[in-house]
Amino acid sequence: MNFRTDLALERCEFLGKKSINGVEIESFDAKKAKVTRIDVLNAEGEKAVGKPVGRYVTVEVKPFAQHAQFIDDSFDTLMQEMRRLIPEKGSVLVAGLGNTKITPDAFGPKCASMIFATRHITGELLKATGLSDLRKVSSFSTGVAGETGAEAAELINGAVQVLKPDIVITVDALAARNADRLGTTVQMCNTGIVPGSGVGNSRQEISEKTVGVPVISIGVPTVVDAATLILDCIGDGVDEHQVTGQAGSMMVTPREIDLMIERASKLTSLALNCALQPHISPEDMLILTA
Repeated sequence: MNFRTDLALERCEFLGKKSINGVEIESFDAKKAKVTRIDVLNAEGEKAVGKPVGRYVTVEVKPFAQHAQFIDDSFDTLMQEMRRLIPEKGSVLVAGLGNTKITPDAFGPKCASMIFATRHITGELLKATGLSDLRKVSSFSTGVAGETGAEAAELINGAVQVLKPDIVITVDALAARNADRLGTTVQMCNTGIVPGSGVGNSRQEISEKTVGVPVISIGVPTVVDAATLILDCIGDGVDEHQVTGQAGSMMVTPREIDLMIERASKLTSLALNCALQPHISPEDMLILTA
């Protein structure tokens, strides 16, 4: 069965091998979080895990719905991993992908709405703020083609042509294979994204190849394939084709999805803001983006 997942970690786990040719995996515990760094090195590794050559970082934390305090050790780990992956210098465009009218798909737009946009702060205004070291950041939400009539990739391409950022960062909801990773996991990578691929609705690719600048993608899994969930719960002895036929087009999301999206977007955006503006403390960043 072809399990749906956007997570490179789950693709490696599904292979059931300690060593995968063309792939390097490093996993460790750090400050109330588990970090896994996966480097797909060549075409052999790309074929094995079904992901383009590049780096994939997964940070697993306690459920986002339980994050009453956002500035904690897991936040610090998430922020540090973002800093490691995102180029240190250059202007940034953050693009929120997804549909605000569908709660499990609202993570990207909600996260983008909390990005500390600074591109417009120049000249005397910049001096007046006392923040002369601000990195130039702009953000917007792409919406979905059904509403806008335009692909997210097309809108990002247009924004890149006008704003001329050095880096694009996309934020989007993802699909997982394991229900335990819903609302507990952040994946980031430097290979871009194909929106909707995890739920069988692939759209145009957003990557350095298509937009002309490096693309960092950050996502949180919010849905799991129903057929996968059924097979994992029932176990052996089930007709796989029957399950696929009945549930193949269904996706499952947690009942606390509203709270999960709210807190996941707040924690992720805060970590991203602090990663982009390292001279601003998390406490001050919360005030600036309130």
